[in-house]
Amino acid sequence: MEIILKQDVENLGHKDEIVNVKPGYARNYLIPQGFAIMATSSAKKVHTENMKQKAHKEAKLRENAEAIAEKMNGLSLRIGTKTSSTGKIFGSINTIMISEALEKEGFSIDRKNIIIKGGAIKEVGNYEANVKIYKNIKVIVPFEVFSEE
Repeated sequence: MEIILKQDVENLGHKDEIVNVKPGYARNYLIPQGFAIMATSSAKKVHTENMKQKAHKEAKLRENAEAIAEKMNGLSLRIGTKTSSTGKIFGSINTIMISEALEKEGFSIDRKNIIIKGGAIKEVGNYEANVKIYKNIKVIVPFEVFSEE
């Protein structure tokens, strides 16, 4: 029996796949639990149309992300903070500060998509951050931490 999965099912398949299963498994478990629907001819037509639209949206999002990544290449940030006389930062530089610095440059990136190489920064110097723009499109952004007097 052919079914269309509505969500990922372990050891069976991923969302939006059409798979063959035994009729009892489909009727008694997958369909009542809301994991799948029967793959009738009309359901298959709707499924193919949805997949076309999804692929089109995905291509647009990927194209926009690549354009943003191209603009971000070569970008270097400067982040000022209060420090002690030895160059130690009061507190630390975190992803929120990097997100705000990117916002000033015209890039709206959520702080959850920024990873600072080497963890929290507690000293003045040059560092790098890994910025995830979209799924597997990432940009390494160098930034300098300097002392504000």
